[in-house]
Amino acid sequence: MYDTDKRKLLSLGCHGAIFFSTLLLSIVAPIAVLLVSDDPVVKENATEAINFHLNVWFYGAVIGVLSFLTIGLAGFILVPIGYLLHWGLTIMAILNVLQNPNLPYRYPFIFRIV
Repeated sequence: MYDTDKRKLLSLGCHGAIFFSTLLLSIVAPIAVLLVSDDPVVKENATEAINFHLNVWFYGAVIGVLSFLTIGLAGFILVPIGYLLHWGLTIMAILNVLQNPNLPYRYPFIFRIV
């Protein structure tokens, strides 16, 4: 059986790393956890966090292009929505990990690449 506290800590680290998403290094935490952990729940949380990172960056690029093409109008509308989803979904993931450390969290509305 796996240590619940260790499972919580590693899963929180994976999901919480997105708060540093302006740095490309933020994705290193879930990748490192994925490579070194042998806990299946932690591995699933790490994979899901990596997918969420990639989606946040992709949607940020799309919003950037749309903002450029519409001279900022799309950005005025889409940037607050993007931040709300980015922060809100991350907080939901962290709360879920704290409440149910034995179940991996699945982000809604994302493409699963990894």
